[in-house]
Amino acid sequence: MPSITKLHEAMIDKPETSDLDGWVVVDGAPTMKTWALHTNNDGTMLSGIWEATPGTYHATYTAYEFVHMIKGRIVITPDGGEPVTVEAGDAFVVESDFKGTWKIEEAVRKHFDFKL
Repeated sequence: MPSITKLHEAMIDKPETSDLDGWVVVDGAPTMKTWALHTNNDGTMLSGIWEATPGTYHATYTAYEFVHMIKGRIVITPDGGEPVTVEAGDAFVVESDFKGTWKIEEAVRKHFDFKL
């Protein structure tokens, strides 16, 4: 496998359309699509694209995630914590112990790197 892999639209095949493990709809009728574009050489990281429509999920994370928002707007509120708004152009991380809501206010498209 090459040391550098450029991720691009041509790598996008049929998306996974099931809700992610640990994600439960709590408001509205959001849907999501996930495209897994690359897994690193030792199988510990996954990179891809995720899209979701407006609505709210309660999410439970078990692994670290880095996100770069391409489009959309989300208000993320940790259980018992303060809301954080992220939108197109923002980059952020979600720690492996996160539990809280993702209120998708505008349709979202993001690049992600997820620790497996």
